[in-house]
Amino acid sequence: YARQFMDRMDRPRVDKITGIPPAIAIDRKDPVRTSRSSVGTMTEITDYVKILFARLAVLHCASCGQPVVPETPQAIWQRLQALPEGERLVITFPLVAGQLDDDGSPAAIRNSLRRLGFDRLFHDGAVVDIDAFAFAPEDPPPDVVADRVVLRHDRRERTIDSLEMALRFGGGQLTVWPANGRRQDFSSRLSCARCGLDYVPPLPNLFSFNSPIGACDTCRGFGRVIDIDLDLIIPDRGLSLAEGAVKPWGRRDADNPRAEFDDLMDFCRRAGIPTDLPFRRLKSTQQRAIIDGTDGYYGIRGFFQWLETKTYKMHVRVFLSRYRSYDACPDCGGTRFKPETLLYRLAGENIAALYALNIDAATTFFDGLGDTARNEADRLVLGEVRGRLRYLQDVGLGYLTLDRQSRTLSGGEVQRVSLASALGSSLVNTLYVLDEPSIGLHPRDNHRLIGILKGLRKLGNTVVVVEHDPDIIRASDYILDMGPLAGEQGGEIQYFGPTAGINGSLTGQYLRGAKTIAAPDKRRPPNKRRLTIQAAAQHNLQEIDVSIPLGLFVVLTGVSGSGKSTLAEEIVYRALKKHLGDPQGRPGRHRALEGAGFVGDVALVDQRPIGRTPRANALTYTKAMDPIRRLLAATDDARARGFGPGHFSFNVDGGRCDTCKGDGFEKIEMQFLSDVYVACPGCSGRRFKPEILAVTYNGRNVDEILNLTVDQALAFFADRRQITAALRPLADVGLGYLR
Repeated sequence: YARQFMDRMDRPRVDKITGIPPAIAIDRKDPVRTSRSSVGTMTEITDYVKILFARLAVLHCASCGQPVVPETPQAIWQRLQALPEGERLVITFPLVAGQLDDDGSPAAIRNSLRRLGFDRLFHDGAVVDIDAFAFAPEDPPPDVVADRVVLRHDRRERTIDSLEMALRFGGGQLTVWPANGRRQDFSSRLSCARCGLDYVPPLPNLFSFNSPIGACDTCRGFGRVIDIDLDLIIPDRGLSLAEGAVKPWGRRDADNPRAEFDDLMDFCRRAGIPTDLPFRRLKSTQQRAIIDGTDGYYGIRGFFQWLETKTYKMHVRVFLSRYRSYDACPDCGGTRFKPETLLYRLAGENIAALYALNIDAATTFFDGLGDTARNEADRLVLGEVRGRLRYLQDVGLGYLTLDRQSRTLSGGEVQRVSLASALGSSLVNTLYVLDEPSIGLHPRDNHRLIGILKGLRKLGNTVVVVEHDPDIIRASDYILDMGPLAGEQGGEIQYFGPTAGINGSLTGQYLRGAKTIAAPDKRRPPNKRRLTIQAAAQHNLQEIDVSIPLGLFVVLTGVSGSGKSTLAEEIVYRALKKHLGDPQGRPGRHRALEGAGFVGDVALVDQRPIGRTPRANALTYTKAMDPIRRLLAATDDARARGFGPGHFSFNVDGGRCDTCKGDGFEKIEMQFLSDVYVACPGCSGRRFKPEILAVTYNGRNVDEILNLTVDQALAFFADRRQITAALRPLADVGLGYLR
């Protein structure tokens, strides 16, 4: 199946490749966006932990909180050794429906018990003869006496025989009544003998939030549920109800206030709630009545619940999206697991508490489980968990928690988690290719990364690193220096050989100190305008106050994991976006944001790929494609053939190739191999129909224009300011070589 597509695949532009070992690529991929992905799932630690819990965790009763362990007669005998020697014991078992051959009448019960050899019952702390006991239907059934023994070592066999008999006739349950102590209940099933609650034997998937068996039924294992966000509905609690404190309902002086606003005013008049006071100054009971409603008024929640019934309308879904956000699941508290999963504890910790530990604390926890492993299989699984945790520590991620969502990690953290996953496989004779692993690393942590890379080399692996960091370059054995510049001015080998002997290439000049980046002579003084964040406490931030001077080039720095990305993106960016009326998710925890009025807009530039489809390119992203399409459509050839701007777009039908739909290639699914992309047989990768390619502007058709570099396009469209204005920033940041 795979071989039939090989002839259609583009050949590598190389004469010969020899000596290729099995390869693993670790690059800066787009971080996982699903809420289910966490540090634990990315490194497969959760896959091993769920096996450990299924094998080693101890169930605790949901009612009494005591351990629930199936007991054998021998184990019960060992437990009884805690009682004093010579203690008199009464061993009883409960009357279990269906265990006796009777019709339920007192006489039939007596006859069945006698036939089995039991002639005594235990009731109200005393042994009574079976004939002297009056069975009453409204009373709980009495226990049956299996034996009365004296606790002595020389009577071990008799005691164990009596325990076996009691378990057999009691349906797996028995009770031991010491003469001078508290009753002790035992069960040979996974059942709490004290509370009478039965439990299902644990399966590994019970400890997975990605399985219906273990995932919380309310949030389905996401840990969060979507609900109305009162901070979005009442963004300014300093406004009164009449002034529009409830944002979606408008205000009194609006041209067309919503009917809900009039209903609110009517309700407030009836309930005596002042509408001219700031919302925050209303009594808590009055605020609750407005938010949750009363018997005669639907309130904010009732209004949004009614809207939920209208979500088949597009404008209602858009309206709802403005005022909703994600909150921790009310049933699982964000743990993602079902209540019965959290009843199991390993060394005193349930699985949610374990995942809430950071890597350093989790390493200490699992290192202390050595005595818990019962056999070689347990030790093998435990070793896999310890190994992966140690690799996460080695790459400087000991501060991350196992339940930290992957999508909240910085680009450098995602790459290092991927690196730890690859290291956990402990391969040899392998080619590791790493694309800038030092991204996001503080110089303090570079020595850790260098140690890991050298450790891989010692195992007999080859490590190829694409890197700009001088410390990692100096630590390498060999350097392959490419250049001299970018794009068509690059692609040549400037130096290839031992690192110590690097020549005077551009890279070599910087490594040897011949060239440096000079510090500025003068720096701009701060003005009085500042953006102040109070008590920032999201993730690793420890309720810090930060005052950022505006109008300056400000750097947030610190060791990896100190909270820089959290402060910049989750608090500053989201809080400003929310203030500007364009919420981008709930801001991270902080008390207040001051100075937001000085900021007109906020833009986030991060490491996520900018293109979401195979058709995205530099022209479409910069919006330069639109005026180019209009130029082509304005040519004489295009007008004569009736072509409009849409015919020169590969995103809509008309002029694009019908075979590949404007992609320029076809995706071939290779079953168990990676998908293969081959040039479209209809357009040979040129994206457009032949009649569209026949239209030219200044001698170039749309495909030839798309194949220009940014620098070439700036020269080609020098007289078209709208196009050059869109492309100029790409050249300014050093991307003039991009096609």
